Amino acid sequence: MKQTTKNWLGCAAIVATSSLLTGAVIQARDTQAAESCVPQMSAVSAPVGGYVDLTTAAESSVNSVVYIQVVMNGKTQRVQVQDPFEDFFGDFFGFGGGNRQREYKTPDRRAAGSGVIISSDGYIVTNNHVVGSADAITVKLNDNREFKGRIIGCDETSDLALIKVDAKDLPAIAIGNSDELKLGQWVLAVGNPFNLTSTVTAGIVSAKARTLGANGVESFIQTDAAINSGNSGGALVNERGELVGINAMLYSQTGSYSGYGFAIPTTIMNKVVADLKAYGVVQRAVFGITGGDVINYIDSEKQKGNEPDLGTNTGIYVDKVSEESAASEAGLQKGDVVVKFDGKNVTKMAELQEALAQHKPGDKVDVSYIRNKKQHTETVMLRNAQGGTKVMEEVDLDQLGVSVHETSVQEKQELGINYGLTINAIRNGKMKEAGATKGTILLQVNDRRMQTVDDWAEAVKAANQSTDRTLWIKAVTPSGRKVSYVIDLNE
Repeated sequence: MKQTTKNWLGCAAIVATSSLLTGAVIQARDTQAAESCVPQMSAVSAPVGGYVDLTTAAESSVNSVVYIQVVMNGKTQRVQVQDPFEDFFGDFFGFGGGNRQREYKTPDRRAAGSGVIISSDGYIVTNNHVVGSADAITVKLNDNREFKGRIIGCDETSDLALIKVDAKDLPAIAIGNSDELKLGQWVLAVGNPFNLTSTVTAGIVSAKARTLGANGVESFIQTDAAINSGNSGGALVNERGELVGINAMLYSQTGSYSGYGFAIPTTIMNKVVADLKAYGVVQRAVFGITGGDVINYIDSEKQKGNEPDLGTNTGIYVDKVSEESAASEAGLQKGDVVVKFDGKNVTKMAELQEALAQHKPGDKVDVSYIRNKKQHTETVMLRNAQGGTKVMEEVDLDQLGVSVHETSVQEKQELGINYGLTINAIRNGKMKEAGATKGTILLQVNDRRMQTVDDWAEAVKAANQSTDRTLWIKAVTPSGRKVSYVIDLNE
């Protein structure tokens, strides 16, 4: 279940809207308070002189939204069991003690969500929380054709994923500019809630640049179009039928629609998709500040009895500047307020995140900030999380040059270990260069114990996205000798 907690939401819940990942996140602490939070529905008046016709937008977009079914294979686990009869008779008959290890497999899990066809040759955008853990993906089109889907790339930070099906001449949706959306503008949510395929709901843009604390990068479009379980990864479209967002979450007390839905804007989506297609990983630019909305800082200071005067009530208050970052080179300091980034006014952190998400390391941008009530502007070069400007590509496990499997029970007993992955094949690659050999048992990679093959893949992925991009490996040879390897993923 994908969850996040925001205290200021009080009695509501933020719910990821894929059918597997639905649940209340914030529990109502007070029944009276909970009732007061229920959004009140009001009648929608037709515009003077006519009405908004959304039929063309609905008919054109519904064929571009697909139904995604995923399967997560059950995991095989070993558990220690004790046979009381074996304990009683074991030593008498010479069979040893009564502790044994047995294997059992957890059931396969299934889930469903939505996706949006963005190119006629089969590229589909959805949410990371829909397909990120999938072992098998089935994509069903609105005309009932089915295809197997494969993951091109996933980005947990933005909760976006790109998958592909082998097909041609698919009904790709036109992609619009989410920056052009205005408050009160009509939008449609298209998806597959509760396994009800090809469902369209309507509402208006209620707010822009919302943050909920669910993802690393957020600038949600808020809408009152009904979004429910299964809508995750579906399309938010404008009255022209253009894609302006990818539906991701709902605001609810019950886990079902009762208020607002949230969509990832296309300004963020376009950059993520382009990077996943080209590199398999997002080339994310980092500015190098920690802080929050100015108004939040002012309110917190007032609660302490202070009366701060920063010269502005909007912008991003800088609480900390990272060393050797773009912000540090620009001369930013604690107490500054960022008010403009790359020519755009930024009134809150979500707007800065959205603007930053459209850039890659190496881009030069102008940044304006207020210090002592005076505005300053500097040109900075953005960097990646590793502090450089080079393109960072996803590390393929094949590049490491090893194949691993779970260490057998007998091997673990002989070596006195409880877990490990045995290298069952090795060829030219980073591991061989570091001195690893066939039969070596990997015990720990960075801070992660190697208990399943998935642990190996996840450890490599985490290291690839870390600051130093290094694998620190503890291992043991078949003879019992302890060894260690250091793998630099930058080389």
